Amino acid sequence: MARPWIWLTVVLTVLAAVAGAGLLVQRDRLATPVSAVWHPPAASASASTPGATSTHTPSPTPSTGPPASLRRVFPVQGKASYAREHHDYPGTDIMAACGLPVVAVTDGVVLDVATVDRYDPAVNDGATRGGLSVSVLGDDGVRYYGSHFASIDRAVQPGARVSAGQELGTVGRTGNASACHLHFGISPPCARVGDWWVQRGVIWPWSYLDSWRDGGNKSPVEEIAAWQADHGCPAEP
Repeated sequence: MARPWIWLTVVLTVLAAVAGAGLLVQRDRLATPVSAVWHPPAASASASTPGATSTHTPSPTPSTGPPASLRRVFPVQGKASYAREHHDYPGTDIMAACGLPVVAVTDGVVLDVATVDRYDPAVNDGATRGGLSVSVLGDDGVRYYGSHFASIDRAVQPGARVSAGQELGTVGRTGNASACHLHFGISPPCARVGDWWVQRGVIWPWSYLDSWRDGGNKSPVEEIAAWQADHGCPAEP
């Protein structure tokens, strides 16, 4: 029969081993780095904080060019005709009945509006020949000009935004006009206002009008850029 002190020795050895293992486990728990402990994410994490996430959709990077989806429309609603030439400078006279709606060719901002017909045949000032007129800086960076309006919508004011197809006024014969029509010109913004010799038109509009009349979306951006590269912004007529 085994001696009692041998069994006592075995029991004490086992107890010591179990206690030692428990101390090691406890030490490992205490030594766990704080960064390894999971914390629930904050309810409103900032997107600027490294590693943070956000449920908000990031804002798109602002485009440096015109929107690809920019729409263009024919400037007169109703029956209209036009020629592929003009008298002494590039422009198009769109012949149409007085009172037909004139609309914005594309989305943009109104640059200038003439709501009073100040044309005097005795003076024949180029700045007033257009009678009632509107110029719009399209979101494509091109200036679109219409003149000889019979009336202009009250909402059409400098700085107002307009959208493609929005009514600007009605066809008329104010200024230096012998028949009802809309004079239509395309130009770079240049001085934005006051430069009537540029505003009246610097490139031939007819190919663009052909496209817009048929539901196309031909853009004058490249031709205007090329013209301005060659001519700059003339300081006088």
